[in-house]
Amino acid sequence: MDAEKELQQLRNRFRDLADKSFKQNVYTFSGFLSLGEQDVFWQMEKELKYVPYKLWGGMEHTDRKMLRFGSEEDLGYEEEYPIVCIYIRPLLAKFSNVFSHRDFLGALMNLGIERSTLGDILAGEKEGYLFCQDSIAEYICSNLDKIKHTNVKCQIVEEWKQIQLEEPLNCEVTVSSQRIDAVTAKIYNKSRNDILLLCKARRIYVNGRLCENNSRLLKQGETVNVRGFGKFIYQGICHETKKGKLCVRAAVYR
Repeated sequence: MDAEKELQQLRNRFRDLADKSFKQNVYTFSGFLSLGEQDVFWQMEKELKYVPYKLWGGMEHTDRKMLRFGSEEDLGYEEEYPIVCIYIRPLLAKFSNVFSHRDFLGALMNLGIERSTLGDILAGEKEGYLFCQDSIAEYICSNLDKIKHTNVKCQIVEEWKQIQLEEPLNCEVTVSSQRIDAVTAKIYNKSRNDILLLCKARRIYVNGRLCENNSRLLKQGETVNVRGFGKFIYQGICHETKKGKLCVRAAVYR
């Protein structure tokens, strides 16, 4: 299937979900959406604004998110997202391999699971947390028993909103302006021309929206994803230097 046909199917899926929510007065949910798929929705936002919506991935600052149409104000009740968190750990930590995000994802894909049923994977060295659709959670817990050469155990986490995650690196850099190319170049030790090329290659997203404008000014609280490098949350200006430059702060996730 070519890329344009896939895009059209995704657009039609968003329209169908919005229409069903509006006509039947129910909540409707997409699967987990990648940053690129979320950007397709943002391009359609004005077309679909007749239905309230929200994007959520299980906790704050997740990359992959579900789209929900409907709101408590309109429908008179609240319905939670069908998202479950699974804790994955080795049976014998002493003899475990070190796991990467790719290792977790590869093991899950080997189970024949559709990518849209899986959200973010928060990978530690020898353990991880997976957000997934509730409909697939029991299957994963019953069938995911090995990652690389390590036997693992999966269990659904009841209070996953309280899980402890690795803290981001607090970074302060000095820039000439709050332009995205200036800030991103300093954080990742790249040239501004490198960032321009990343923008043109459609590899930079701000709050889930594709950013192709390298001169865009960042606002406090915005999340910047740079595919292949990581992401950071822009925290704004700390102070101005004597030479008129800006010291800015960001929380950087590698």
